[in-house]
Amino acid sequence: MVVDVFNMEGKKVGTAELPEAIFNAEIFVDLMHQAFVRQMANARLGTHQTKVRGEVSGGGRKPWRQKGTGRARQGSIRAAHWKGGGRIHTPHPRSYAQAMPLKMRRAALRSALSVKAAEANIVVVDKLELAEPKTRLMAKALNVLVGDAKALIVIPQKESFEGVVRSTNNLPDAKILLANYLNIRDLLKYEKLILPLASLDTISNNLG
Repeated sequence: MVVDVFNMEGKKVGTAELPEAIFNAEIFVDLMHQAFVRQMANARLGTHQTKVRGEVSGGGRKPWRQKGTGRARQGSIRAAHWKGGGRIHTPHPRSYAQAMPLKMRRAALRSALSVKAAEANIVVVDKLELAEPKTRLMAKALNVLVGDAKALIVIPQKESFEGVVRSTNNLPDAKILLANYLNIRDLLKYEKLILPLASLDTISNNLG
């Protein structure tokens, strides 16, 4: 797959070949859905907590004697049927993490990247650099490259792109992501995918 390569001014400066195995792979919709559900489930904190009768304060003594009062026998005012008592079968901290084999996760990413390529939503740039780290300059460059679309910018490493990262942090419709952390949720959330040439090598090494 041969695509055009642009500079930050939106001018074509050459072409690049996208690996067929990654950007023209078989598309598995069900696999992408499973990977997305897994990622969202793994992000859940699961910190909801309720108290059982042994954790509620009070109720240390028997409210009245066992016999002779005419009332039903009671052992504690913190039993579940009392107001202010403990709860039964209610949520407690737990993990919602789902397991998914690495090969399946990589196949889901290849499917998502293939969808992006088939819809011409991948923009390859030769260099991702600005004259100075200004949000205004980055917004102008993104407007030239992708227009009003939301953009996911994948960089190979953070050290060489600190100015770009700082310039993008305040843009609501753009996100910087390391190529090693490429994930199904961000690929589906953002319409356009901006790839510097250096990121292609990292993606090829991870998914090839």
